[in-house]
Amino acid sequence: MTSDSKAPGADAVYLYREERSDDNLHYHSYYVRLKVLTEKGKELATVRTPYERRSFKVTDIQGRTIHRDGTVIALNTKPSDLTDVKTKDYQVNTMVFTLPSVEVGSILEYRLQIRYDDDMVSSPTWQVQQPYYVRKAHYFFQPSSKLEYITNSRGDPANKLMYGVIGPKDTKIVSDTTGRYTYDVSDVPPIPTDDWMPPLNSIHWRVEFYYTGYTSGSEFWQKEGKRWAKETDHFATPSKALKDAVSKIVAPTDTDEQKARKLYEEVMKLDNTDFTREKSSAERKAEKLKQIKDAEDVWNQKSGSSDDIALLYVALARAAGLHVYPMQVVDRNRALFDQNYLSLSQLDDYIAVLSINGKDVLVDPGEKMCPFGVLHWKHSYASGLRLTDNGPSGGTTPAVAYTTSSISRVANLQIDPSGNVKGVARFILTGQEALHWRQLALRNDEAEVKKQFTESIHADLPDGVQADFDHFLGLDQYNSNLMAFVTVSGALGTATGKHFFLPEQFFQAHAKHPFVAQDKRTTPIDVHYPRMETDEVTYHLPSDFSVEIPPPPGAITWPEHAVLKVVAAAKDNDVTIGRTAAFNFTMLPSNQYGDLHDFYQKVATADQQQLVLTRSQTAAKGN
Repeated sequence: MTSDSKAPGADAVYLYREERSDDNLHYHSYYVRLKVLTEKGKELATVRTPYERRSFKVTDIQGRTIHRDGTVIALNTKPSDLTDVKTKDYQVNTMVFTLPSVEVGSILEYRLQIRYDDDMVSSPTWQVQQPYYVRKAHYFFQPSSKLEYITNSRGDPANKLMYGVIGPKDTKIVSDTTGRYTYDVSDVPPIPTDDWMPPLNSIHWRVEFYYTGYTSGSEFWQKEGKRWAKETDHFATPSKALKDAVSKIVAPTDTDEQKARKLYEEVMKLDNTDFTREKSSAERKAEKLKQIKDAEDVWNQKSGSSDDIALLYVALARAAGLHVYPMQVVDRNRALFDQNYLSLSQLDDYIAVLSINGKDVLVDPGEKMCPFGVLHWKHSYASGLRLTDNGPSGGTTPAVAYTTSSISRVANLQIDPSGNVKGVARFILTGQEALHWRQLALRNDEAEVKKQFTESIHADLPDGVQADFDHFLGLDQYNSNLMAFVTVSGALGTATGKHFFLPEQFFQAHAKHPFVAQDKRTTPIDVHYPRMETDEVTYHLPSDFSVEIPPPPGAITWPEHAVLKVVAAAKDNDVTIGRTAAFNFTMLPSNQYGDLHDFYQKVATADQQQLVLTRSQTAAKGN
């Protein structure tokens, strides 16, 4: 076997996988048999198994490599137990071993067990899809026979078993009279690796078991929602100290929006430890700082996590008499909210919902440098729990408008008779475009930010052009536009006889347009947020150059989704070309990929057009 027709071009295929779990005997076992088809596939000889060392251990590791001629080489080296994360109460290790003498064509076979303490249960998650095609797989789970003794981390009864399935509609989990669950599957495609996919948890095939004290989803969300609301309200209660602080920040004559903005500005000044560094327990002890338990602690210490600061904002807004609700959503960069997965652990980040003049205004005080009234894109179009006047409720934040995130590029370029170029380019960024660089600057030094910004623009510019980043303006001012200044130099354009060619779209000369190379797609599309691009380049031409044919105005539209418009104007020896592109979508189903692909293909073609210049005969002979 040198290839598999059902996985053309694959580096390896799984011939068989088996996972077995038993909560009575307290183990998970794994058996894998895979075929190496290419040199890259040989990397699978190294097996990494992460585990939580406090309650789990990896045992009974066995493995062998089977060559094409039938020779068997057994694993006889001791695995390495590497520490990944270690704190006072928590440690994550990875057990690593490498199967010996692997060649292209080898079969790799190994098995291992993960055992856990006798006083705990560990319901499995069957990761049905793997990085490579799976011919056959078998899954088995024996739940605990002592459900009446199972409790969750709070000590509440968790004596019922549930499971959720992400996968094909015909996925069938079989349970027998003894309560055992099995699942057999074949011809499993690999985990998709398309660009611009939604979080994998929404499309990755898996079966997830868990113990719960609830009999239905509606009961879970109702009761756990009330508990969530109680804990959130407790943290965000406006104490007397917070009310006194607010009285010094806002004025009685301020409007609700003025109060909301002033308080937002105050919490933005605090040390957000998700962007700096959380102090160690030793440092907190030395500075006599107690553990943060409520919003007043955050205010007194002028420091806290993103969630701490978001809930502090809620408390301050309540102290100011504003109508405000906390909301906790799933980080859309990590996952999508799954209402069928009965666990609050899937919720990530807090935001705040203000009611001002009868309208909801969503703010993101936990995101350092995020402007008032703007959500970080990972919190837009995101679902979770929020408080309302009638108690906790599910909710989804709105998608943002394409006009709120934009990048505007303006260049004034002087062209000499030899085609050399000198000039300055100015970049103006708003919304998510600006937020990215501001948050990057919080976590990196100036040199690294400068390097990454230069790399981000240089790849799109014409060959022979050098772009040198000079400076930012407004990098530390979250409520203003972010401006970047770049000096441009080098050689631009090509000459043939009396003609000289310049790229019409200076900023798009080598742009990597997404969705052009791939004709078909089966996964949904997630571009994170809608946006707008505006480019304007003015070429100042030599006196003996003239525009042979001014570029005609043009427009490419994808109704209700996107539009590209190009305009041009020539006067004397100056020619100015403008380009505006608006992308008004965030998530799209795979059945719209054809339209998306066609639009981007047309945009890519338009961006490669050339500006044709004519040189005088005297100039042409001189060159």
